[in-house]
Amino acid sequence: MAPKKPALKKKQTGQTSPETKEEFENELQALAGRAQNETWARWGKQQGAVYVRAVALIILTAVYANVSVMTLSPVYGQIAANRLHHYVVWTGLFVGWAGNLALRRALPFKTIAILPLIALQIPMFQFYLFAFSGIFGVEYGPAITEMLTLFPLVVISASCIADVLDEADLSGLPSSIANPAPGIVSYMVFRFSETSFFKQLVEQMGTSLMQTRMALEYVLAATYSIMGRSELLRYAVPGILHAYFYNTHLMTESATASLNSTLNANGWSLVDRWESTTGYISVLDSYANGYRVMRCDQSLLGGEWTKFGRNIVAEPVYSVFTQLEAIRLVQVPGKVPDDDARALNIGLGIGTTPSALIAHGIDTTIVEIDPVVYKFASEYFGLPPNHTAVIEDVVAWSQSNAASLHEYFDYIVHDVFTGGAEPVDLFTDTFLDGLNHMLKPSGVIVINYAGDFTLPPLSIVVNTIKETFPSCRVFRENEPPSKTQVEEAGRDFDNVMIFCVKTDDKVTFRDPIESDYLKSISRRQLLVPKYEVPLSAISTREEVGILRANETGKLAEWHDQSALRHWEVMRTVIPNEIWNQW
Repeated sequence: MAPKKPALKKKQTGQTSPETKEEFENELQALAGRAQNETWARWGKQQGAVYVRAVALIILTAVYANVSVMTLSPVYGQIAANRLHHYVVWTGLFVGWAGNLALRRALPFKTIAILPLIALQIPMFQFYLFAFSGIFGVEYGPAITEMLTLFPLVVISASCIADVLDEADLSGLPSSIANPAPGIVSYMVFRFSETSFFKQLVEQMGTSLMQTRMALEYVLAATYSIMGRSELLRYAVPGILHAYFYNTHLMTESATASLNSTLNANGWSLVDRWESTTGYISVLDSYANGYRVMRCDQSLLGGEWTKFGRNIVAEPVYSVFTQLEAIRLVQVPGKVPDDDARALNIGLGIGTTPSALIAHGIDTTIVEIDPVVYKFASEYFGLPPNHTAVIEDVVAWSQSNAASLHEYFDYIVHDVFTGGAEPVDLFTDTFLDGLNHMLKPSGVIVINYAGDFTLPPLSIVVNTIKETFPSCRVFRENEPPSKTQVEEAGRDFDNVMIFCVKTDDKVTFRDPIESDYLKSISRRQLLVPKYEVPLSAISTREEVGILRANETGKLAEWHDQSALRHWEVMRTVIPNEIWNQW
């Protein structure tokens, strides 16, 4: 049987064959156009996939870098953890990008295949490296830890990004632009992502189990596993098993129980813990010594003796919080009785000072930025409920309430501190002027500044306070060390309390009466500050000036040294193994 003619076939399908040369040429042009469009679409789809993969890897690396430094903060503190972090990241990015070709030749598999394996092992290596923090020291310990954990991940990630961008078609650009463009743009995207996502991570920290430091590392490792699926994942089993059975830094009930078995062997127990916007918060009992403390990363926010029980208020471990209560003893004209007085307490800690003010019948407003700190102070340190609580940044709060709070408070207690450095904005002339605006003409303010007498920040802060309040007296918590002791230790770190009034009258304290002690043994001994510091001894550095709102770098530049020295002090207060087993 003879085959059917093409014309008949096209007719059956609704098509007709070209009958003239012009029609034939038009059809050829249409076919060529469709082919060209299909080629451009395929090229665009391919190039789009290249850039999507590259951006995804860049963002993932930036987020992991952020989580890594956040994971170090409970052991080394936020400032120390950040101090050399960027050098580790920059070096890793450079080595990975520049050594991309060498890595590709050296590895018998695709570079991206090893990324999940590294990511899944990092939490396990961090866990064991934290135990050596006392040996590594605070100056280089964070960098050593990240060089052995984050650095390999960044190197391989940068190499993978370079591999992906090798497929980018930049033929339309001059070589002088096309050659450096991928590296420059990738770094710009990385820096933007690192900065943007860090703020988001901090704001969302602790909102769920998955939004905690160690859990985020496993979530990111799982994402790497999806992007770089390979048979190599079977070698990640040790890291996965360690997470399930041994990693006590995870916020699960089983991990907490395992942690307590370790702490109990050292005379401690974990009461509660969680992560929040200001850091890792935990409450610990030293049942061997009979006291309870709250920590935020590498700072102790306060403590109380549990072995002495509680009368009206608890017995504080640290005398500074008791001495802040001496604000009630400052004599000023027109002073109102406690029942008619109002107090503002900025920074809560465990609530030692505000609890005492409330016990004296003073209408107390507490402004605390961290909701977990407030929750733990209420649940585990007996913070009385009869007060006004403001869980907000005090700078924003004071600005929005300036009009309604004009000359409103009789007492202001300014007590903020974490990790060896204070929030700089809370010591500027602008913020202190705002507090002066809220304080009654007969009011008293006390500012607690934890710092090193051998560094300029203390002078800067005192100068700024004196600029705002005309009459002040300065006390330190503990007896000053000798010159030899300072030289041997290389520091003179202590809590400094500055009591000020709005008048030119000299700050004087009345003698305490029995009711001032609130039936507390420690207050009977420690309520009145003893170790006065002459203003001339700490404010003679005329060149340091004052801390203005647009010159906060003047104080921030010294925070590294202050934080490192504070870390060393904290390691003498509580043993290394307790700090490390967060």
